[in-house]
Amino acid sequence: MNVRSHDSALRGDLNFQVGSQAHKTRTVVDPALKELRPAGRERLIVVEDDPVTRTMLVGYFSENNFDVVGASSCAECRQALRARTDLIFLDVQLPDGDGFELAKEIQATSNAGIIFVTRRDTDVDRILGLEIAGDHYVTKPINLRDLLARARSVLRRRSLDRKAARNHNSIAFGDWIIDLTRRELLGSDGKPVALTRAEFDLLAALVGADGRPLSRDYLIEVVSNRQAEVDIRTVDALVARLRRKLVGSGTPVIATVTGVGYKLALSERL
Repeated sequence: MNVRSHDSALRGDLNFQVGSQAHKTRTVVDPALKELRPAGRERLIVVEDDPVTRTMLVGYFSENNFDVVGASSCAECRQALRARTDLIFLDVQLPDGDGFELAKEIQATSNAGIIFVTRRDTDVDRILGLEIAGDHYVTKPINLRDLLARARSVLRRRSLDRKAARNHNSIAFGDWIIDLTRRELLGSDGKPVALTRAEFDLLAALVGADGRPLSRDYLIEVVSNRQAEVDIRTVDALVARLRRKLVGSGTPVIATVTGVGYKLALSERL
């Protein structure tokens, strides 16, 4: 095992090459323990069958103010999910099942964010993970500082989504209605308009801005927790795709603001 020590998230990038030495870490055995959860700490489940990697992640994220639980299998993850969970680090290859299938199961029963952390690094696996349920797809060896930043980004985005859902379940603009709770866009005929996750996130941000222009840098942050690599060209491509899908009123839905970014060109109403 080649591990560089870490005392704080503010140190330099930490890359870990993890071996196969046997170390033990804790798993949840009693859902009643959720009552002992420290106030103000997000609950994280680390689903990883390798004990060294699991111990490393549990220790690092505990030091960074997370309430962390380790699980070595699908069965232990299901047991841990009996208590409220905010985020899950999920390996793809587990001893009693497939991580992708477990992610589908989690998505159907929990609002927790999912970050795949795995050695499987093919483009097919990465795309499948992101399309199924993943907010991020991280390959080993693990850069802990990068993983911490991704975890905080997912939790921040999901917190904003929950606030938006509480304040505005549905918003009408032009010929369309966007449902922020169901994550659906409906046309004037009431039929859903097919959007990718990134397209929906970008459109929801523009609708929520009340006609104010949003910079490309901000929109990069909005969609970056859904895609492995995002830059200005990605944002421009997403806007172009949305413009092609949002036709019908004759008025452009998304306007370009020169030197800034984009804004919603149509008035909205609750």
